[in-house]
Amino acid sequence: MKCNLYLVLLTLLLLTSCNRIANKTKEGINKGGEVVGETATEFFEGVSEGVDKTLECDVKLSKHLTSIGLKTGVYNVNSGTNGNNNQLTLYLIFDNAINETIVAKAYNKNGLEIGRAKTTINGNEGDAGYYDFEFDTRTDIGFRNKIVIE
Repeated sequence: MKCNLYLVLLTLLLLTSCNRIANKTKEGINKGGEVVGETATEFFEGVSEGVDKTLECDVKLSKHLTSIGLKTGVYNVNSGTNGNNNQLTLYLIFDNAINETIVAKAYNKNGLEIGRAKTTINGNEGDAGYYDFEFDTRTDIGFRNKIVIE
């Protein structure tokens, strides 16, 4: 009889210990998962920011255009029907009234010109808007390229 009682108590003790160990293990795994999740999120955010900076082009206005009151905002390079990145959309801000045909010249990483595109801009003082430059279909504006607007 005493042996059965000891056996029951020992079984209860083992089950309770196993349950505690399982709960502690589960808590540890959950905490580890949280840390891994936070670290992975920070890692991917950092990679995304790094990729964004790597993919950026250097867009510059000529001295003439800045002197007559033109400024740039955001830009986007899109791919055309052939898959090349040959379409530039540029947000322009007018500090003065301007009506001119301007040229965008694209240069590769080695400083060699790879394409030109023209568009007419027309804006009053205080205006702003998006303007598209359609390059030749063979132009492929790559990452870290330079674009000069003249």
